[in-house]
Amino acid sequence: MRHGFTTGSCSAAAAKAAAFMLLMGQKKTAISIMTPAGIPYETDILDISIREDSVSCAVKKDAGDDPDVTDGILIYATATLIRDHAGTVIMEGGEGVGIVTRPGLDQEVGNHAINSIPRKMIREEVESVMELLDCKDSIRIVISVPEGEEIAKKTFNQRLGIEGGISIIGTSGIVEPMSTRAIIETIRLELTQKREEGEKIAVISPGNYGLQFMRTQYGYDLDRAVKCANYIGETIDIVRSLGFSGMLLAGHVGKLIKLSGGIMNTHSKEADCRMELMAVAAFHAHADEETIRAVLDSVSTEEAYAHLVEAGIGEAGFHYIMDRIAYYLQKRAGEDLNVQCIVYSNRFGLLGKTDGAEEMLKAVKEKAYD
Repeated sequence: MRHGFTTGSCSAAAAKAAAFMLLMGQKKTAISIMTPAGIPYETDILDISIREDSVSCAVKKDAGDDPDVTDGILIYATATLIRDHAGTVIMEGGEGVGIVTRPGLDQEVGNHAINSIPRKMIREEVESVMELLDCKDSIRIVISVPEGEEIAKKTFNQRLGIEGGISIIGTSGIVEPMSTRAIIETIRLELTQKREEGEKIAVISPGNYGLQFMRTQYGYDLDRAVKCANYIGETIDIVRSLGFSGMLLAGHVGKLIKLSGGIMNTHSKEADCRMELMAVAAFHAHADEETIRAVLDSVSTEEAYAHLVEAGIGEAGFHYIMDRIAYYLQKRAGEDLNVQCIVYSNRFGLLGKTDGAEEMLKAVKEKAYD
């Protein structure tokens, strides 16, 4: 699969081209930079506008084979000459580049969301042009993304506290196709923010399934939880590394049933033994052969649990499942992190909870951590 290039690489390329045209006074229709990964990035320069003391141009984002919402957008850099004999690079964000409004991110609150590595890339590329062309004055670089505010609605930015646009990001300069790293780093960022805001217990959910159940049953808005998607194991590792004292996982049986088999990545391509695990629970609850077969033939965990209920062993079967979930969660977490879990279904509501789950949720709601 073909790799792509980050918004950071696009910004650095556009900034280098704009600086070159600013100092040379002539168009440059292609540019090359070296990414931090050591892979060269060569790209066309688009929508060039040359004025007396400023130049604007764009680079088209190429995400490769990664399904990136920023693929194909134009990222602009405007270079303006500041006649101060200081020889520095001044960097700003413009239209469509978000502003950081919450702590815990790469940039301080109030800054445009142009992360450290892209800032370094932009600065070094512009400085290389200034050195080559013996520029003694300063150059102001403004990065803008006209479509950024609209595209940001499809990203995690609002949850992270980045308002008004996308982020200029990337550590290697390249985009790995179908990479899970970006998702995991987003989880880490959200958890870092929670920790810096004083939270001692991390509330985690695979997604927004069960919003109404959690509101009705426990008076808790699950949208406040950090979403971990399928990456439960990695999320536990991050929670522990950040020094949280507790973690409460709440989710639908369709995903969390897999934890009872020690499966910490719940994506179906990793493992899909939901019915088998339900059948094991039925066996431990002394189900007859007919019930076990019905469970194994089910197409969903909701249907499988319905067979346990019909056999009068729903509670007993899920008690076994919760015991196994508690065991594997705590095994992954280790001794320093207390992990609790709540499992529910759309049809049956609460299916099971670990012994300390409700007490932990109460502490979260009341911020009673001590």
